[in-house]
This record gives sequence, structure tokens and C-alpha cells, in this order.
Amino acid sequence: MFRKIATVALGLGLLASPAVAQVELGSGCSITGTATGTTDYVFRNISQTNNRPAIQGSLELSHESGFYVGTFASNVAFPGTNARQEVDGIAGFRYTISGFTADISGIYYGYPGYSEQPGQYQIAYGEAMLKLKYELEPVTFVGTAAWSPDYFGSSGNSYWIEGGVDWKTPVLDIVLSGRLGYQWIENNARFGTPDYMAYSIYATVPIAYGFSAAVGFYGTNISQSDCAGGLKVCDNRFIASVSWTF
Repeated sequence: MFRKIATVALGLGLLASPAVAQVELGSGCSITGTATGTTDYVFRNISQTNNRPAIQGSLELSHESGFYVGTFASNVAFPGTNARQEVDGIAGFRYTISGFTADISGIYYGYPGYSEQPGQYQIAYGEAMLKLKYELEPVTFVGTAAWSPDYFGSSGNSYWIEGGVDWKTPVLDIVLSGRLGYQWIENNARFGTPDYMAYSIYATVPIAYGFSAAVGFYGTNISQSDCAGGLKVCDNRFIASVSWTF
């Protein structure tokens, strides 16, 4: 089995997006949502939809204190399984001071309707995540570290680390982004790939009325023969998406 997650959302996301709108609810609470259509859904640059398009949505309820809860949903397709949807839950705390933001959260990746067949393993799992961001206009530096005690496919301990930079250009507020990450997995055979490097470069263009478009290149250093028995879900690829944030 191979792992999965994506080009958007939850603070989980793949394509950088413009400034996020919020709906104020009173008592210090606000809600933000995003709907996205994308040509592929990748998580750490491995396709979660077997190289097919995805429709996704996310919601986040936050408080001015910094605490927040959210959810993310998408269609998925893992060959050889009956998994067809992913529904995640997240809870965390973020704090910003002098351009520096720290965000610590817990995420549960769920797959309603999935039932493991003989020789398969449970694919739902939890992960702890720390995100750091430092804004130095027009450049933003970002970093992520994540740990799971039992990763996708019951593949044991996993560690993910990623760094990157976003540059807001003076032309149409386009944001150019680059990311470089590395994934360690305790039981590589059960997961379906070796430990690997993931890299991406992409551009996000704000349109109007909360809409934005993004296009980018995403890749890994996993050979096809090392990818889940020869599947093409680890291949380098271009991805385009359109999002609406409210």
C-alpha cells in the first residue's frame, strides 16, 4: 500500500494561496472555507487519486486566542482498495508575533467506507505537525515538521520535514513558491516506497471575489520500480487548480 495527502487546505495544503478571507461570527470566532478543483491530488508529491482530478473542500473555525478546529474532504483512489473519500479532522493553536507564526496541530486522516481486505492494512492514521512561518515582505520563509506513530497502511513511525520560500512578485500579486522535503517511514515495504525526497515549484495567481488559480511542478526521487509495485503515482507531474476561499 502507498501513502497519500494535498494541493490545498486545512493549513494542510499544497498550493500557496492569497490572503484568506474570514467570516466573523462574534465572540472572537471566525470561519474560513475553501473549495478547490485540481487536476490531481498529491500528498507529499504522491498522487492520492491515481493521477486523476479531485474536488476538495475545507472549513476552519478559529478563535482570536489562536485555537482552531477544521476539516478537509476529498475524493481519493488507491489502486486495489475500496477507499473513495478522505475526511480529515484537525485541531491546533497558532500564534503570530512580529511577522513570525508558529502553528502546532494534530491531524486525523480518515477514509470513511474503507474496509481492509485480506493482506491489506488500516489506512487511517494520526499525525502531529509543527509549522513555522516568517514574513519578510515580499518574501515568506516556511518550514514544516510532522510525526506519526503509525503512518498510512500501518507502516509504523514516520517523520516528515520540509522547508520553502514564497515570493510575492510585484506583478499582479502572483506568488512564486518552492518546497523541498524528505519523508522517512519505518516499514517501507508495508508503505510501498522507500524513504524519499519531494520537491515542487509553483505559482499562485489571485483572480477576484475570492478565486485564485495555481499551476506547478511536483516530483519525487522515487523510481517507478520502487513505487508501490510499479505504479505511476510517484512520477513527476504538473498540477493545475482553481480555488474559491470564503
